[in-house]
Amino acid sequence: MTAIVGLRYLATSGIFAWITGRMRPGLYHGRTRQIRSEIGWSLASCAIYGIPSGVVAWGWQAHGWTRIYGDAGHANAATHPLWWMPVSLFLYLFLHDTWFYWTHRWMHRPRVFRLMHAVHHASRPPTAWAAMSFHPLEALSGAFVIPVLVFLIPIHVAMLAMVLTIMTVMGIANHMGWEMFPRRLVESRFGHWLITASHHHRHHENYRCNYGLYFRFWDHLCGTDRGLSRP
Repeated sequence: MTAIVGLRYLATSGIFAWITGRMRPGLYHGRTRQIRSEIGWSLASCAIYGIPSGVVAWGWQAHGWTRIYGDAGHANAATHPLWWMPVSLFLYLFLHDTWFYWTHRWMHRPRVFRLMHAVHHASRPPTAWAAMSFHPLEALSGAFVIPVLVFLIPIHVAMLAMVLTIMTVMGIANHMGWEMFPRRLVESRFGHWLITASHHHRHHENYRCNYGLYFRFWDHLCGTDRGLSRP
């Protein structure tokens, strides 16, 4: 699983880095050393993320310990109707976002920041390769969230794949250094509740705001939302 996570990181970050080169030529010029550091830390994080992912895969396929379900003949498929699929998707994203917000905010305390989070913020500004550029302790704090949820909350395998896809794509897109979504969407009422590169780039500029991962709910509720930047 470590190899799979690592290859997924290299492939997806590589694609978004290539898109950046096409859409924003020269944006990453002169940042070879930074990108090498981001890749090195990210591959170390992949090794850490791969361990609980392997436990989930083993527990699901070999023993049926998880709450992941698939085909219609599965017991959980009969228990959980079709409407549960989008509900479980949102629930996973919201719970992951909640964990991320509060641990991320905690990691910005000076002592904890120096120990765990400074590695991530060493990318100034971040690139498409920085989404998993974490100190091992920070990687450990995030690696078990989804694996724990699959043992607690039923989810269809297709929705779990969607969770992982959203996590990967948004993690990379929010660090690219430019906004890939239309400004009309980002500044809309709907966009007011979503995190994109314009929102997260402000965090990398300010450090003391915009802590969320997918949604701006906790930032709005806790008064830590400082609006958008223009990367």
